[in-house]
Amino acid sequence: MTPPDEHDATDGPPAGGEDPPAPTEPAPTEPLATAGTARPRLRRRRREEDAPQSVEETLAAADKWFDGHGLPYFVPERRAQVREGLSPRRTLPRLGVAVGVSAALGVLLAVLTDQVSAAPALVVASVVAGGLWYALTTLQAGPVVRWAGTRTLGNVRHLLPQLTRALPLLLVFVTFLFINAEVWQLSASLAGGALWLTLVLFVALAIGFLVVRLPEEVDRLDDAVDEDFLRRACEGTPLAGACRDLLARRREGSEGTAADPVARAQVSGYERTNLVLFLVILQAGQLLLLSALVTVFFLLFGVITMDPTVQETWTASDVAALPLLSNLSVALVKVSLFLGSFSFLYLAVSTVTDESYRSQLLGLVVRELERAVGLRAVYLALRGRGEEPPPTTD
Repeated sequence: MTPPDEHDATDGPPAGGEDPPAPTEPAPTEPLATAGTARPRLRRRRREEDAPQSVEETLAAADKWFDGHGLPYFVPERRAQVREGLSPRRTLPRLGVAVGVSAALGVLLAVLTDQVSAAPALVVASVVAGGLWYALTTLQAGPVVRWAGTRTLGNVRHLLPQLTRALPLLLVFVTFLFINAEVWQLSASLAGGALWLTLVLFVALAIGFLVVRLPEEVDRLDDAVDEDFLRRACEGTPLAGACRDLLARRREGSEGTAADPVARAQVSGYERTNLVLFLVILQAGQLLLLSALVTVFFLLFGVITMDPTVQETWTASDVAALPLLSNLSVALVKVSLFLGSFSFLYLAVSTVTDESYRSQLLGLVVRELERAVGLRAVYLALRGRGEEPPPTTD
C-alpha cells in the first residue's frame, strides 16, 4: 500500500489539484574581495602573458612597452631615427641658422638696451631652447623626459626626506652668503644677461658632474645580471614568457650565445645613453626641486628681514621694490636666484660624491633600471634566436 503523500512524478499533480512548489535555487552571492581572489587574476594574467605568440608579436609588444617606459632607444627603429638625426648634414645647418639668427637678434637687443651681455645671453638661450626642442622631437627624448618626470613627481614623498639630508648644512653655509654685503653688491650689479649666463654656468657644471658619475650605476647593474635577475626583471612584462623559455633552453644547452640573454646583458651604445639620460633627468629634476625651495626660502627670509635701507647700503644703489612689499626688491630677487643656482651646483657635487646618499636615491628607481637592463637582454636574445618560441606552461 502506497502512502497517500507519495506519487509518481509522471502521473500528474497530486490530489487536491495544486501544483507542487517549484524548487528554488539559492541566490548567487558576490564573492568577497579577499587576498585569495587576486591569485586567480594573477594566474590569468600570467596565462595571457605566456600565450603562444610569434616572435614578431612578442617583439612588437616589447617595443610598445619600451616606448611607454621612457626607453625609446631600445627600439631599433627609434635608434635609426636618432642616428639619422645626429648626422652632421642635419645638425650643422640647423645649428648654424640658430646661432646666426640669435646672434643678430642679440646684437640688436644689446644696442637697444645698452647691455653688452644681452647678445651672448640671447645666443645661449636660443641655442639651449633649440637644442631642447630638437632633442625632444627628432632625437626621441620626449618619452625619456616624460617618464623621468612622472617618476620624480610620483616619488616626491619619498625623496624629500632624503634630499633634506643635505639641506641643513647647505642652508647654514648659504645663509652666511646671503647676509654678506659683497654677495649683494655682486648680484645686484649683474645685468639681466649676465645673471642669466651665470645661472646657466652653474647648471651646466652641475649637469656635467651628473653625466660623468651616473653611468657608473648602469655599469654596476649589467655586471650583476644572472638568471634570477632576468626572471625578476621580466615578471609582469610582455617578455615574461619568452624569458622563461629562453632560460630553459639555456639550461638545456640547446641555444647558442646569440640567444643567451645572460650573454646579452652588457648595455652599450644608444641604450646605455638612454639609461644615463633617464638618470640625469631624474636627479636633475630632484635637485631643481630642492634648489627652488632654497630660492623661495631666501625670498621669504629677505622680505622679512631685509629693510630697503639695508639693501641700498649693501648694493650702494637705489633698489626698486613693489609698492606693498617694500622689502621685495629686484636686488633681493637677483641674490635669491644667484644663491639658488649655486645651491643646485653644490647639491649636485655633494650627491654624486656621497655614496650613502646616492645609493638611497637610486634605490627608488633601481627597479626601473633592473627591468630595463633585463628586458633588453631578453629582447636581444629573442631577436637573435629568430624562431617562434614554443608555448610555455606554468
